[in-house]
Amino acid sequence: MFDRILVPLDGSATAEAGLREASRLARLTGARLRLVHVLDRFSHASGFETADAYCNQLLPKLRIDARTMLDSARVELEAGGLRVETELIEPEIVEIPESICKTALGWGADLIVIGTHARRGAARLMLGSHAEQILRLARVPVLLVHGDAVHADANPPGGAPAAGRQARIAS
Repeated sequence: MFDRILVPLDGSATAEAGLREASRLARLTGARLRLVHVLDRFSHASGFETADAYCNQLLPKLRIDARTMLDSARVELEAGGLRVETELIEPEIVEIPESICKTALGWGADLIVIGTHARRGAARLMLGSHAEQILRLARVPVLLVHGDAVHADANPPGGAPAAGRQARIAS
């Protein structure tokens, strides 16, 4: 059913919920996982740091943290017998949803699995939704996993769905 599943990670609990669901699907289908992180080089810049501090301290730290997050997830999943690769994406202009969709298409992903906050109302308007933008832009099916519905004690990969688990698949 799925051979290649792309999973965007940002270190959040909702992304972890998406990763758990993706690993469960990979176990069921024998799919390969690609874990990706889009480096948002400007989100942590205050504008008060010098160019030297930004280029030689902040940016390298962001890269190290992102690679550590990706490698940690990869090692854990590989220890469970899954085939996993990682990619740190550094676009010139940070457009996270576009970068993820472009990567999914270029890699030949069959599915994108994303953890989402499922915000509504003013919170959604103010914060925006990368998941929603990916859903609109993607040319492959997208599975949205609501982070608030998938608990840390969810069943192990390959197990039966936990009570209350909510997921939507769109194509």
